[in-house]
Amino acid sequence: MGIISWLKRYKPFTSATTKLEKVNIGIALSGGGAKGFAHIGVLKALNEHGIDPDILSGTSMGSLVGVLYAAGKTPDEIQELVKTSPVIRMVRLAWGKNGIFQMSPIRKILENEVGEDNFNSLKKPFYLSVSNINEGKAEVFHQGKLFDRVLASCSVPVLFTPQIINDVTYVDGGLFDNLPSKSIRHKCKTLIGVHVNYSGTTSSFKGMKEVAERTFMLAIDQNVRTSMKDCDIIIDPPKMQKFTFWDFDKVDEIVEVGYAFTKKMIEKGEIPYP
Repeated sequence: MGIISWLKRYKPFTSATTKLEKVNIGIALSGGGAKGFAHIGVLKALNEHGIDPDILSGTSMGSLVGVLYAAGKTPDEIQELVKTSPVIRMVRLAWGKNGIFQMSPIRKILENEVGEDNFNSLKKPFYLSVSNINEGKAEVFHQGKLFDRVLASCSVPVLFTPQIINDVTYVDGGLFDNLPSKSIRHKCKTLIGVHVNYSGTTSSFKGMKEVAERTFMLAIDQNVRTSMKDCDIIIDPPKMQKFTFWDFDKVDEIVEVGYAFTKKMIEKGEIPYP
């Protein structure tokens, strides 16, 4: 999409906008474990150039960053939050509960930072993807109870305890929908997709953990490629390839990669701004 055509579509969003009218800018945030911290940098660069998404969708770490942003937290506030409460410390052992870790500490953060356990309490519309493993399908939530749905979207199979909601077992939304574009494509004029799992060629692997992570990412790459076709703009930093799902101690470095890449795209005119 060219700059002129994008700007012609840009119209300030106000409370007077009807329910049937599309909002201006939507952003879909992918899953990716610690690599999802790059979403914070992307949002920071966009905000600095006057681009504030009107509607968000997220999967896994994208759902956690997305819900905090939708609740009114600034990118800097979210960055400080994940630095002082690292995800690697937000889990507890849960042997015998269908996962190695349980996610009650993350729920505590949602309670403290978001407040009310309901999508309606958010300042921006937010859609999150989860995987229903009873029926083997993707599902999207955007209303009703919030916290359990966020935890479900973040529940990487085997590692984290699944969330059982209304007798249905849910795990990480990335299993079927790791770039949740479809849920908001028809609700916005311009859709930005942020993918933090760059899938270019990898020359070597440092142990089985990297092999397992690479295999999982390649397995879900097909659903990501399909979702990318729904987006007007794709932010997919190649430097994310040097990070792993587990690099929770590299918050600032990962945020900077997302920030620098997005800022460069804006400066090159690849992401027009008002």
